Amino acid sequence: MGNFTTRPEIKGNFGVVTSTHWIASTVGMSILEKNGNAFDAAVATGFALQVVEPHLNGPGGEVPIILAPANKNPIVICGQGVAPQKAKISFYRNLGLKIVPGSGLLSAVVPGAFDAWMLLLLKYGSKKLKDVLEPAISIATNGYPLVPNIVNTINSVKDLFLEDWKTSANIYLPDNQLPKSGCLFKNETMAKTYLKILQDSEKHSSNREKQIEHARKIWKTGFVATSINKFCRNNYFLDTTMNKNNGLLEAEDLANWSATEENPVSYNYKNYTLFKTDFWGQGPCFLQQLAILKNFNLENYTLTSPEFVHFIIESTKLAFADREAFFGDPNFVDVPKEILLSDEYNQERSRLISQNASLDVIPGNIPNFGGPVIVRRKGQTDESFSKFDIGEPTSAKFEETKTNILGSTSGDTTHFDIIDKWGNMVTATPSGGWLQSSPIIPELGFCLSNRAQMFWLDENSPASLAPGKRPRTTLSPSLALKDGKPYMVFGTPGGDQQDQWSLHFFLRHVHFDLNLQECIDAPGFNTAHFPNSFYPRETDIGSLFLESRFPKKTIKNLISKGHNVVVEDEWSLGRMTAASIEDGILKAGANPRFMQGYAIGR
Repeated sequence: MGNFTTRPEIKGNFGVVTSTHWIASTVGMSILEKNGNAFDAAVATGFALQVVEPHLNGPGGEVPIILAPANKNPIVICGQGVAPQKAKISFYRNLGLKIVPGSGLLSAVVPGAFDAWMLLLLKYGSKKLKDVLEPAISIATNGYPLVPNIVNTINSVKDLFLEDWKTSANIYLPDNQLPKSGCLFKNETMAKTYLKILQDSEKHSSNREKQIEHARKIWKTGFVATSINKFCRNNYFLDTTMNKNNGLLEAEDLANWSATEENPVSYNYKNYTLFKTDFWGQGPCFLQQLAILKNFNLENYTLTSPEFVHFIIESTKLAFADREAFFGDPNFVDVPKEILLSDEYNQERSRLISQNASLDVIPGNIPNFGGPVIVRRKGQTDESFSKFDIGEPTSAKFEETKTNILGSTSGDTTHFDIIDKWGNMVTATPSGGWLQSSPIIPELGFCLSNRAQMFWLDENSPASLAPGKRPRTTLSPSLALKDGKPYMVFGTPGGDQQDQWSLHFFLRHVHFDLNLQECIDAPGFNTAHFPNSFYPRETDIGSLFLESRFPKKTIKNLISKGHNVVVEDEWSLGRMTAASIEDGILKAGANPRFMQGYAIGR
C-alpha cells in the first residue's frame, strides 16, 4: 500500500493551529494574526470548541494542557476537577450501586476547564480576557452550523429531554423540534454567561491580570458557583440508575479547587522524549507501550502488516492492564512510577507477548503497590443495557432505530495543537460537560461533566472514589522533543483509544518517515481488551477493531492469531491532529474523518 493522503500537510513559519473543528481552528489563527501567542490562541480556541462542539465538551467540563514556552521545559496545567466532598463510596453503595452512574448529576465533578484556561492566559498569555472570550460569545450569539453528529446526539436523547431533562430541551430542541443538520444554531444563554463574566471583570479593573483573576473568582464563588450549587441541590433528574437523583456538587467544592501547574511524566524513545500528564490520567500508558515496544523491531514491518498491528495491540493490552492495577491520583495513591516506566520492568512485560492474541487481562506484579483489576465482561453486567447509558461519545454508535437511548451517537471529545512564530507550543484535550451528560443549568446555558463515572466503588482500587480526588481521566495530549528540542504536539479525542491512536500516529512518523497528514490518514485500529473507563465499565476481551482499508491478507492473518476482529468503516477510527516545528518550519495536519477537523497556518 502506497502512502495515501487526503489533503496537504500545512507548512509555514508564522503559526499553525489544528483542531477537531474548522471554526475553532480559524478562531485560534485569528488570535495569532493579532500578534497573540500560542497560549492566547489556545484559550480562544478552547472557548470556541465549547460552543461549536457542545456534544463533545462544554464550559462545565475539564481539560489537561501541556505547553512548552519557547526555550523552556514542558509544563502540565491540570484542569481536571475533583470529586465533591460528599462523594463517598458509602453514599453510592447505599443507593444500591456497583458503579458510578454514567449520566445525570450524581457523577458531576468540579468543572475545571474555565480555571485552567484562565491560569494559562494569566501566566503565559499576553491578551486580555475580552480578546479570548469575544469569538466564543459572538459564535454562540450569532449561531454556527450544526454538524451531523450534533444532530444525531440530540436525536438520541430527544425523548429523555422532552420527558425529564426539560432544561436541555429548551436549548437543544427549540419548539420541541429536532434542529436540522447545517442550520445555524445559537446558545444565547451560554453567551450571556460569558459576557457577564467579561463585563463584571472589566468593571472590576482595567488591568489584564486583575481582570483574569476576577473572572476566576466569579466562576468559583460568584454567580456561576451559586447557580451550580442551587441546581445540584434542588433538582432531581433521571440518570443511568433509572431513578431521579440530585447532585452532590456544592459551592464549597468550586471555591476550594483551582487549576494547578505540575511537571509532566516523560520517556525516551529513540531520539525523542515524550511528555504526558502524571498518573491521574491514562497518558503514561502511551509511554509504557513505547517501553514495551522498544523490545521489538517495528521498522522490520510495514504500517499495514499484521505483525505491526499485533505487537502494538498486545503491548496495549499489557499497558492498560497496568493502568487498571496501578494508576490513580498521586495526591491520594502511591503509584510505582519509576518501575512502570523502567526498561527492565517492560522488557519483562514484553516477554508475555507471543505470536497469538492474548485473551487475558494481565497486570504486572509490583510488590506493595496496586489494587484489583475489575473485569466486567461486555454484555454480562446488570448495567449492560441501561436505557440511559451515554458512555463515551467516540465509541458509541448512532442507530436511527434507537433514538431514545441516551448517547447512542458517533462522536468524540475535542482536541487542538498550536505552535506560534516564537516557537511556543501547546496541546490540549478539552472534554466533559457534553450536552448529553447531564441537564442544562438554565441560568448558565451549559451542563456539568460526568467524569466521576471513571471512579471505582472499591476502596482497594487506585482509581477508587474519594472526596477531593481526581478521576483517572482518559484525556491525554502529547508533546515531544526531538534531539532535545521541542518538536511536536499531538493528540486525539476518543476516551480509551486516545493513547492508542496517538501512539500509532507517533510510531508511523518515527518508523516510516511519514509526514503528519500521512500518519493521520493511515488506516486506524484499536482494542477494548481492558476495563472501559466509561459506564458501564465493560471489557471486550480479545477485541481488535480495524478500518476496512487494511489489506484483506492482514485481516485474515490477525484473525488466525486469535484476535476477535471487527472490521469497521474505512474512515472511522481516529481523530488525530498534530503540529510540529523543525529548522524554523511549522507543520500541521488534521483528521479528515467526519469532515470536521482542520489545520490552518501560514
